[in-house]
Amino acid sequence: MRQSGMGDPSRRGFLKVFGAAAVAAGGVGALAGCGTVGGAKNTSSAGSASGAPSGSITVWSWANPAAELKALVPQFNAVYPHVQVSVQDIGNPAIWDKITIAMEAGGSGLADVLHLGVDYLPSYIEKFPDGLADLSGLGANKYRSAFAPGLWETVSRGPKVYALPWEANASGFFYREDLFQKAGVDATSLQTWDDVIAAGKEIKARTGVALLAIDKSASQADSANLFQLLLQLQDSFYFDISGRITLNTPEAVTALTIVKQLGDAGLVFDAQGSPGSTGYDSAVKNGDVAVCPDPAWYGGYLETLAPADRGDWRLMLPPSVTAGGSRSAIVNSTHLAVAGTSPNQRAAFAFAEFMLTRPSSQVSVFKAKGIFPALLDAYADPVFHVADPYFGGQKYAEVFIDELSKPSYPTNYTSDYARALKLIDDAQTQVLQQGADPAAVLKSAAAQLAAQTGRSQS
Repeated sequence: MRQSGMGDPSRRGFLKVFGAAAVAAGGVGALAGCGTVGGAKNTSSAGSASGAPSGSITVWSWANPAAELKALVPQFNAVYPHVQVSVQDIGNPAIWDKITIAMEAGGSGLADVLHLGVDYLPSYIEKFPDGLADLSGLGANKYRSAFAPGLWETVSRGPKVYALPWEANASGFFYREDLFQKAGVDATSLQTWDDVIAAGKEIKARTGVALLAIDKSASQADSANLFQLLLQLQDSFYFDISGRITLNTPEAVTALTIVKQLGDAGLVFDAQGSPGSTGYDSAVKNGDVAVCPDPAWYGGYLETLAPADRGDWRLMLPPSVTAGGSRSAIVNSTHLAVAGTSPNQRAAFAFAEFMLTRPSSQVSVFKAKGIFPALLDAYADPVFHVADPYFGGQKYAEVFIDELSKPSYPTNYTSDYARALKLIDDAQTQVLQQGADPAAVLKSAAAQLAAQTGRSQS
């Protein structure tokens, strides 16, 4: 499940939903340098014991995030007048090659501040132990409780902190209220995925519409997004926090069994591609599915994709896998890190701190580009509490705030996520197209991944 921040659709759509609210809420420039995070005053104290940071730093990001970092530089310089900042839009996915090449060269040519996706961060930590600076010595630990639960464990390893969280995309359960009503099903009564499957059968019988879309043949990568969500709702993932393989666990078998049950019941529309791709989006736009269990960004994207469905869609937390289980999952996120070879780490950290730990900075970015912040204190702003006519007047963002405020399992993508993803895509295809046994294919996938990577199994 690649990061929403990696591409443009999430930004365009999410911004569109909140555009009017952003205008109504007004500017935030007057708040520069103010606010609190986790009970600590936001004075950006990096290096304060020995004077304010100074010098030049370079920041690497892409597209809309880069534009917003650049827009906030004047406010940053009002607090840190002696730091010269150059924000560079490297592009995506070009930024990953550029960072990797620079790290392989011992950090030569690497920027001071790096915008990283959650699926790349562990790879850099593992492959280049000194590639990223340990931010704990710069004051990062005072923000341990400032971000959505689960993210701090994602950006840290033991006592070391490798990044500050920026964007948090929680999973949404988007559903067509009109189809649920036609089928006589109350969506808000769905507590578990057993309930979802039962509701899907009613919807299919009474409307002829499939419940959800999956790329059965894995024609494109990331076809196992639902499987990954079901794992995370059980406090599990492809790897545990120590890097051991967890594909052959009861949680993984349960997740893939649910996918199989959906397929066996005829509730899966075979879409070519994942959310944001033409095949998947066509199924949604054409009314071929009743539910989209997708990240936060997809909800805003819906308004651009299917404007004729205005008022028909609703949003709720994803149902749990087991009764009383978790209904929270941060399915992807992005972060700001400081290069280990940066000659000006104090100034680089001050920049990341200013951008990510001040509510006013994060609200400004959200209003402009719809990047949903991980910073909990940002959610008090009115822009997150506006009724959305596309979702029938529902206060759309509050659902994600509720989810992000609850404990969420910290994910460790490791440097072998791409290998795991390919094996899981293949396993899911065998289950959906050949009727394979979930436990058997997962046992095989785990063994193959262990052989390919040398990792042990949990």
